[in-house]
Amino acid sequence: MFVDRVRVSLRAGNGGAGVASFIRSKGKPKGKPSGGNGGPGGSVILRADPSVATLLRYKRNPHHAAGHGTHGEGELRHGRTGENLVLPVPLGTLITDDDGTLLADLVDAGEEVVAVRGGRGGLGNAGFVSPANRAPSVAEQGEYGADAWFTLELKLLADAALIGFPNAGKSTFISKVSAAKPKIADYPFTTLEPNLGVATVDGREFVLADIPGLIEGAAQGKGLGHEFLRHTERASVLVVLLDPSETQTHEPAEQLEILTRELADYSAELARRPRLVLINKSDLFDVTPIAEALDAATVSALTGEGITDALHSIGDLVDQADRAAPTRRGFVLHRPLGSTFRIHREDDGWRVEGQSAERAVRFADLTMPEAADMASRRLASLGVDDALARAGVEEGDEVRIGDLSFEFTPDYEEE
Repeated sequence: MFVDRVRVSLRAGNGGAGVASFIRSKGKPKGKPSGGNGGPGGSVILRADPSVATLLRYKRNPHHAAGHGTHGEGELRHGRTGENLVLPVPLGTLITDDDGTLLADLVDAGEEVVAVRGGRGGLGNAGFVSPANRAPSVAEQGEYGADAWFTLELKLLADAALIGFPNAGKSTFISKVSAAKPKIADYPFTTLEPNLGVATVDGREFVLADIPGLIEGAAQGKGLGHEFLRHTERASVLVVLLDPSETQTHEPAEQLEILTRELADYSAELARRPRLVLINKSDLFDVTPIAEALDAATVSALTGEGITDALHSIGDLVDQADRAAPTRRGFVLHRPLGSTFRIHREDDGWRVEGQSAERAVRFADLTMPEAADMASRRLASLGVDDALARAGVEEGDEVRIGDLSFEFTPDYEEE
């Protein structure tokens, strides 16, 4: 089963909590801080893998999660890092988030993108030691790992795309020129999924994609072709196979006109690609007049007549297209973590959102004066206090950051 578009839910691992611990020794009445840090959570990574041909596994199971980090321990023992989850995807996979932002186009083997990052591990009390505070008793909670839905879309990596009406002989053609073994029968819509084959002629190689039959209205969703038009987008050359037999309801000239229109309706740029027109089934019909009228070549996908010349022509067009516009490489969008935060009304209070603000208050026990004081200082340093005041938050209003709720007290002053 060929699957080329899926939605997946990806969840990174949570970071482990830091711990507050002391080693008691003579001459140190408070003890020496020895609490270890929590381990960071694992991230979910999508990686292009040439051994994967379809997104079927993600259709069957759309939910995937990385490993959690473990908690820190005393005697400076840090928690283990959560295991990253690497998910293989076919070459040519695009990753889009639920906001519609294209995050990556994975073209080459080994290209990868971190879809969701693991939560940071919390600091143990040993991590808060400073000249001004030799024996801190606070520790941080670990951060939750990010989770989100993504759309994975596969666009086949082919040099040339073979298009035509159902039963025009595309599957027979690709089986003749490559090792691809598509289903072949004498009824329309035999091919229900794209097929890739590597064609070789006199030492030249190029990848040819057999796109399931298009019909009039395919660009608007009719028939099966609209599901697979996306697979023509990466092809630098289009090979149009026309069928002169009576099984087609349109003459070859009409077929060419309809196919050209459907390509243009789907993508104007696609319709301008270099194109080779072939009249198939020359073993059954005298197609020379048709070929001359349409400036096309004649072939018989069944007997192989004219195939070698057609492959040379396709190879020449592919070479010319590559020289004119080299294949665009894949890319990964750089997404800095950022330190911004947002403030908005929520029910009868206010909500501060943003990783920096949530990190500032992620302590194991905020009922401890030391932890509460440190959280307040962090928020003030980030500018959260000033931003709340500018937003119209008044003294006594409830402010929420993550799971924390507190009453706003303006004009916090450092001691």
